[in-house]
Amino acid sequence: MNILLVCNAGMSTSMLVEKMKEAAEKREMEISIQAEAVGKFKDVVEDYDVVLLGPQIKYKEKTFKKLAEEKGTALDVVDSVAYGMVDGEKALEQAIKLIK
Repeated sequence: MNILLVCNAGMSTSMLVEKMKEAAEKREMEISIQAEAVGKFKDVVEDYDVVLLGPQIKYKEKTFKKLAEEKGTALDVVDSVAYGMVDGEKALEQAIKLIK
């Protein structure tokens, strides 16, 4: 599974990406998790199974969801509590549920 986290500059999600990778390792899951800036979304969306948007760019959800659906990619806004607490386990669980 390939997961993309998107935020304004691709940096504020980097800590969450690391925590999600740790959670995936504990589950012994083969997962690729990357963070990108909002401006790169259109260029990379088709490379991912799931996209989680940072809460600060929730305003992009409708537009990005349409593009993601065209590429067969699931998309949602990452849970704001998980994001704020940098809860990699909860964010990973959210991404997994989007695939199922």
